[in-house]
Amino acid sequence: MTAPSGEARGVEQYLERYESRDLLRFLTCGSVDDGKSTLIGRLLHDSQMVYDDLLAAARRDTIRHGTTEDEIDFALLVDGLEAEREQGITIDVAYRYFSTPKRIFIIADTPGHEQYTRNMATGASNSDLAIILVDARKGLLDQTRRHAFIASLLGIRHLVVAVNKMDLLGYAEERFEEIRSRFADFAAKLQVTDVDFIPMSALRGENVVRSGESMPWYQGPPLLSFLETVHIAGDRNLIDLRFPVQMVLRPDLDYRGYAGSVASGILRTGDEVMVLPSMRTSRIRRITTFDGDVGEAFSPMAVTVMLEGESDVSRGDMLVHPNNVPQLTREFEAMLVWMAEEPLAIGREYLLKQTTVQVPAIVSDLRYRMNVGTISREQADSLALNEIGRVRVETPRALAIDPYARNKATGAFILIDRLSNVTVAAGMILDREPAESLSARPIAIDAGSNVRTSPGRGIAPAERSTKLGQQPVVVWLTGLPRSGKSSIAYALEGELFKRGKLVAVLDGESLRLGISRDLGFSPRDRAEHVRRAAEIAKMMADLGSIVLAAFVSPTEAERRVAREIIGAGRFVEVYCNAPLEVCEQRDQANLFARARQGEIHNVTGIDAPYEPPLAPDLEIRTAERSVEEAVTEVLRLIL
Repeated sequence: MTAPSGEARGVEQYLERYESRDLLRFLTCGSVDDGKSTLIGRLLHDSQMVYDDLLAAARRDTIRHGTTEDEIDFALLVDGLEAEREQGITIDVAYRYFSTPKRIFIIADTPGHEQYTRNMATGASNSDLAIILVDARKGLLDQTRRHAFIASLLGIRHLVVAVNKMDLLGYAEERFEEIRSRFADFAAKLQVTDVDFIPMSALRGENVVRSGESMPWYQGPPLLSFLETVHIAGDRNLIDLRFPVQMVLRPDLDYRGYAGSVASGILRTGDEVMVLPSMRTSRIRRITTFDGDVGEAFSPMAVTVMLEGESDVSRGDMLVHPNNVPQLTREFEAMLVWMAEEPLAIGREYLLKQTTVQVPAIVSDLRYRMNVGTISREQADSLALNEIGRVRVETPRALAIDPYARNKATGAFILIDRLSNVTVAAGMILDREPAESLSARPIAIDAGSNVRTSPGRGIAPAERSTKLGQQPVVVWLTGLPRSGKSSIAYALEGELFKRGKLVAVLDGESLRLGISRDLGFSPRDRAEHVRRAAEIAKMMADLGSIVLAAFVSPTEAERRVAREIIGAGRFVEVYCNAPLEVCEQRDQANLFARARQGEIHNVTGIDAPYEPPLAPDLEIRTAERSVEEAVTEVLRLIL
């Protein structure tokens, strides 16, 4: 058998690269008449992805509708509904497919009208990138901000702001820079990885597929070149194995397979897996696809999995790694995009669909409604069409969930009206308690109505201070895990004890072995842990003691609650500021390493946020200061 020639090998390599191209899903959004459909039509036309018969039909329709003079109305290549062509607007989501030698694309052209915002949310739900069109003449409008907010809410990490119709303003660089500056200020409030800006004229095809000669001041790539090269592989979650079972296949007595699509992570033959919600474990015996058996599978592959031994698995169950388990809960908080004409009814029963599970559910509380124009929160009793709010959802069956920001597949759900079977809302599960509610509502049972509002007291605090010769104070040390809080606290305790002071340390990890041993590391449990610690610190301070409290207490809201419980007059906040890499070097228990491998969750600094104090009484850069130097600084502050 002769070896293939160099030319033949080159062809084979080219075909292999062509077949292995990755897929980019993106949508166009923005306000009415910003040119979304025209942009996509021009993109398809200039990349030679329009068939001759479609192009001829677009020319005929251009003449019939009179939308442009001599040019083809490229929007007609996308707007397919007759109502869209008559009114010159996009109503439904239009999907178009095209490819280049570098990448395959699926485009969702979404409506700009406010009344069709729900259609835009539908198109954004599976997109990797959003192109936000801005009419250079009008600038940023409310609908522009609304679409950008929804895109970020739905986990789209890459935004391209296409400043369109630059030709109508003489390609003015100043106008482009003004829009760039205003959107950048707005985007700072959104959770997006990167934002890029491209000036263009979609009608004339400038900076769409080819660079615009009329804008020499713009040195970046045209839109198509950007889309071909933007990196999205890092957006995929390959750590958390989540395999929702869609159906059980039983073609004969010797075969029992569990079919579904890999939502995230990687399935490998021989791996140990846990079945939720039963918590039983087994091993993967075989992974089968349409083309035969494979050794591993990853998102979004559709496969059938066979397990070793006998396992009770049914539709709605989920396969996960035993050391990387999602939260099993009957209640959670979520951001909800309301998509129905009839408003949200608090306490009404809906159907909730999440992965392959469908269960009854109620929205038990509406925390607030978002004003998407200003990214501010408003009090509300309900949500109307296209409105967005934060809600609490309760279900009779425990669901396996992840925060949407970590895993879209297990963090997303829809609500369905039980009578009409219409989808009324789309939801994104959140990971944290609302900051404004932590101090406003009790976390445990409120027994305040059953006790005296002013309990009697014996010895006055001033008498205790005089007797002990010291002023009570709570030094609240906060910072990342392994930032040095406990080391400073215990060294400080020793120095104060030498000076004859009544002093004690409250350490977060020690409390978890006793009074907080029933708590985990969810946002709600963390808040309760801090609340209990603050109550104990308050009682110790009431006895006249100096209290050194070392707690991560990652949010400003939690520390504010502690300050309110203890009393601002005797609360001293010390921020132990150490870079994450320094904390990881000090981590002998491998806490951070296990979190990066997905074995544990809610580790502050890795997959749980830390909010540095805005105005601490003292900041100690513990990577640059020794423990002795830190003790001296605290003593100087409190004595």
